[in-house]
Amino acid sequence: MLIPIRHDNMAARRWPVVTLALIVINTIAFIATHDTLARQAPDLGKVKAHILILAATHPELTLTPGAQQLVTSFKDHNPGEWAKVQDPNHKIIDAWDARIRLVEEPSQLQQEMDSLAEQYDKLSTASLAEQYAFVPAHPKPITYLTANFLHGGWLHLIGNMWFLWLAGFVLEDAWGRPLYAVFYLLAGAAALQFHAWANPGSIVPTLGASGAVAALMGAFLVSFPKMKIEMMWIFLFRRWTFKAPAYTLLPLWLLMEVFYGTLFGHASGTAHWAHVGGFLFGVVAALGLHYSGLDRKMSKSIEDQLTWQNDPEIVQASDLIESGQLEQALPILKDYLALKPDSVDACSLLREVHWRKLDIPLYLAYTERLCKLHLVARQPQAAWQDYEEYKQQGGTALPAQTWLEICRVPEEEGAFERAVSEYEKLAATYPTERQSLMARLAAARICLKHLNRPQNALQLYEAVAASPVAHLDLEPNIQSGMREARSALAAPALPAGAMS
Repeated sequence: MLIPIRHDNMAARRWPVVTLALIVINTIAFIATHDTLARQAPDLGKVKAHILILAATHPELTLTPGAQQLVTSFKDHNPGEWAKVQDPNHKIIDAWDARIRLVEEPSQLQQEMDSLAEQYDKLSTASLAEQYAFVPAHPKPITYLTANFLHGGWLHLIGNMWFLWLAGFVLEDAWGRPLYAVFYLLAGAAALQFHAWANPGSIVPTLGASGAVAALMGAFLVSFPKMKIEMMWIFLFRRWTFKAPAYTLLPLWLLMEVFYGTLFGHASGTAHWAHVGGFLFGVVAALGLHYSGLDRKMSKSIEDQLTWQNDPEIVQASDLIESGQLEQALPILKDYLALKPDSVDACSLLREVHWRKLDIPLYLAYTERLCKLHLVARQPQAAWQDYEEYKQQGGTALPAQTWLEICRVPEEEGAFERAVSEYEKLAATYPTERQSLMARLAAARICLKHLNRPQNALQLYEAVAASPVAHLDLEPNIQSGMREARSALAAPALPAGAMS
């Protein structure tokens, strides 16, 4: 069993109000309806079974429109089961089945069918599932909304809400609350419609937020393809954790849904095609938002609102900078940064002031600080951009620890050559610092695991082993890496074309 635990961006600029509201509404709806759904299901299920048995064994009987629709849908979607029911010697399911087999009088059988049809109509009218879940054979407009807020059990609810939380709050933070809320509701309706196309004529009620949540996953893939997701794998009462980028995990999940939907259809009890339809809707919608630029406009609007509401000093300083009053803006920003040393906005504006004043040393100092703040805020792409600007303006050496964290950005994105180059520059710049050892070890690991350069890996491990910097705690890793590198060098090379 694979369970997502978290991803690399578990922080938001403001409270995810819509996501929390959706979770609360789903939970309240579940508590309010679960007992009723569970109580109504057996009676309605029993009447449906009796109608099907009677219609299968006595096809000459007249059915009401509702009962006829039930029978036709079951025959079309479950031909194997229908053939079993038609067998007059099928296994007896209950006392009614045993009794009805003894009835031969056509009028009594018709009377029984009429009674069952009447019960079916009454129970269907009173049933929450029939009225508010989505039924592909006769969808009601309201069910495109209500079906997304009903769930069949606690595990069903908890699973959907956990996925909603993981994917939803970052999309709400990126897109803004109104756009995100509209997207979620449309996604749920689109997923149900896709399910209806895949199961035309089905009378099985479909409920749950899975389709809308699948759409969030599709949008997450488009918006944050390289974001690492931490997964827990549980097997034979043991568990392991690992990280993988969204672009590997989420398409795999989609392929599994397509496979199960093709293999089992609706027989598994899970609306796999609703998941597929929701995911595809999310991908298309997110691509549309991206290429239209609407997502970036919404994100900038959020930034502007937050700045205006929470940082009046930042607004004042920004206005002064725009009007060219750099000296007046400086004390405001410095005082603000003294009170809030983790303010990205203040640090960014101070950097801009010194850039306009052509004070390159201070520009570099604030770029260095901004880079560290972006790393602390778990914004690696912004930190890497700071680093690039730092180098372009003549910066040569970030503080060792900041630089080490920056080196991990290209590594996590799969840019292994660039990562090795940065690690080696760091090690050469700070040969007497602990970070130089960590940089060489990271570079050696990449050379060995990803670049197929065991000779370079061995040289890096040997350099760490020979370093005067204390590294006793690293010795097991060093020796293990050296053995693996030597083993790789000793292995015979594969002939050309041997690898597939």
